[in-house]
Amino acid sequence: MPIVTGSEKSGGQIKMKPVITIDGPAGAGKSTVSKELAARLKFVYLDTGALYRALAYKALKSKIDVNDPDELERLCSTTDVILKNMNGAMTVFVDGEDVGDKIRTEEVGLAASTLSTFPAVREKLLHLQREAGARGGIVAEGRDMGSIVFPDAEIKIYLDADVGERIRRRHEELVQKNRPATLSDISRDMQARDHQDSQRKIAPLVASPGAIIIDSTSLDISQVVEKILEHISGVND
Repeated sequence: MPIVTGSEKSGGQIKMKPVITIDGPAGAGKSTVSKELAARLKFVYLDTGALYRALAYKALKSKIDVNDPDELERLCSTTDVILKNMNGAMTVFVDGEDVGDKIRTEEVGLAASTLSTFPAVREKLLHLQREAGARGGIVAEGRDMGSIVFPDAEIKIYLDADVGERIRRRHEELVQKNRPATLSDISRDMQARDHQDSQRKIAPLVASPGAIIIDSTSLDISQVVEKILEHISGVND
């Protein structure tokens, strides 16, 4: 994986840019906020959920049971997952394929939540995530960024929203992508995902100690980004 350059000179000394983590449940606005924040700060954007979705996509494509630890271990040992920095965002390649929007379905999302509970999967992807943030200057989005992957991150954000608003946002997103789904289907899938993410034994979804908690229910993207920038003013000076 290409090295992420996250340092700059300040007063003749090398100053490391910070790692910023943004965690939260599905539909809270993490992806859009993280992309916008990274662009504003000229940081690299890392969507760690895409890594799990990429493996889930390969599992579903290969008819692998995402509840079978032995099959998942074989999947991890035979699948090549690579992160490439492309125009300021980390893009995921699986066995040489840019999986892009193929990993953005509800089916893949639920499968990703399931396989993320298995140690073999988390171990395979953990080093990729930490390598991406090793030199700082990154906005890492996920569900355990501040608690597990980057516990020493300088800035941690936990982004939340009312479940009804999260369902509405997801529905709007799918309509825009010409993948319409009923509100009841989205509600069922999202609540199942929330339960899996918060109740799993390994790296459950929680606000990590020291995280700044932001409720985005009544805020638009620019307002959320401005709130975060208020907390980290001067971070890229």
